[in-house]
Amino acid sequence: MKRLVLPYALWLCFVALFAVGQNAHAQNLPDFTKLVEDAAPGVVNISTSRTIQRGSGPSIQGFGSQDIPEIFRHFFGDSFPAPPSSGPGRSEERQSLGSGFVISADGYVLTNAHVVQDADEILVRLSDRRELTAELVGSDTQTDVALLKVDANNLPVLNLGDSDELKVGEWVAAIGSPFGFDHSVSAGIVSAINRTLPRDVYVPFIQTDVAINPGNSGGPLFNLEGEVVGINSQILTRSGGFMGLSFAIPINVAMDVADQLREDGYVDRGWLGVMIQPVSRDLAESFGMEEAIGALIADLDPDGPAAQGGLQAGDVIIEVNGEEVDRSSTLPRLIGRVAPGSDVDLTLMRDGKEVTETVELGSWPDSATNPRDSSSSNNQVRLGLAVVEVDEATRERLNISGGVEVREVDPESVASQAGLRVGDILVSIDHRGVSSADELLKIVEELPDDRAIPVRLYRDGRSLFVALRLE
Repeated sequence: MKRLVLPYALWLCFVALFAVGQNAHAQNLPDFTKLVEDAAPGVVNISTSRTIQRGSGPSIQGFGSQDIPEIFRHFFGDSFPAPPSSGPGRSEERQSLGSGFVISADGYVLTNAHVVQDADEILVRLSDRRELTAELVGSDTQTDVALLKVDANNLPVLNLGDSDELKVGEWVAAIGSPFGFDHSVSAGIVSAINRTLPRDVYVPFIQTDVAINPGNSGGPLFNLEGEVVGINSQILTRSGGFMGLSFAIPINVAMDVADQLREDGYVDRGWLGVMIQPVSRDLAESFGMEEAIGALIADLDPDGPAAQGGLQAGDVIIEVNGEEVDRSSTLPRLIGRVAPGSDVDLTLMRDGKEVTETVELGSWPDSATNPRDSSSSNNQVRLGLAVVEVDEATRERLNISGGVEVREVDPESVASQAGLRVGDILVSIDHRGVSSADELLKIVEELPDDRAIPVRLYRDGRSLFVALRLE
């Protein structure tokens, strides 16, 4: 068998061509060094602490706990829970880490609402290692945005981009404090935009493959121009780590919320007063539509803006102020970003014809972040719920005389542990009827600790009981 021997010069030619190819490939990859150098000073580390009362019931012990079966998780950062107490009624201190970034030189910092939720103390560590106590200006759990204020001036401010200009396939980078390590950088591409997650109907998330871990939450997502285009907020993972999908809140959405929090301390959203469902292909055909798009109105609040504006059950909303409603999950986002009291032009499919109705939006009735309306949020401290009264149409449909609808569930609350969900309609607790948020609050305040309490509710039109154990 003969061996093939190549001349030495030919070997050198092969090596040179390979090197040129590798160098060309490297030149096509983005270089983030300048971006990191310029932006890192404006990224901060956020640590929080809070004291909780421990009971004998089950509890969530931190990120990655085997007790948490959900795939979708907000990541609070590394949690360092104290050893479990030996009995009920004991207190313990919990700490968590997250990220944030400076949006104004006079000390305003943007982060995630879940990073600072229920915190007794919030510390912001700047790039120069100063640690400052932060004041919570306001937070909005519906979009997971929180605005903090520290007593400082001349802080390095990050440049904000336009998240509406993002394209799928575009390179992006994240800077944050995963596992407590300051100013760690990871990069990837935008893998999808306008992504709707199950419990976050108001946010058109940016989906990326950037490696995001506990502690990155609240940190900035940059485009190649070094502009902030999003706030890293959630991960979809089966492992508890970055092996999955990452989701960021578009900076345009976040800044709209931040401006309202800075000015008013709460966020007020437009409300249409409809119950909607997706449009399937068969439904689209039955309504004389060529495409399965839009949001089908299944029911209306008889006193709500939609009913007052002439909308009807069976109408399919396909546009809001000229913007297409490609699917039902898009409608709450488009309506929610319009100020209450404003008129919206709704394009509808009705009886096979396209019509337009103008509706003046109301204010979202639960207003969970509005301090002027505490009826929906004042029961959250112990139970972990935000609720609103059930409208008359729903009461007639379920043949009930009272009831409150769950609009929000704290994922770390006793309500969440009991299995309560958004959309559940509570009709009694401990065999006592509930017809308002204030009534629920009064009942909950009188309930004993460490005892299973029966809760009767309606879910998907069916009545069932769950056991609730208060701590």
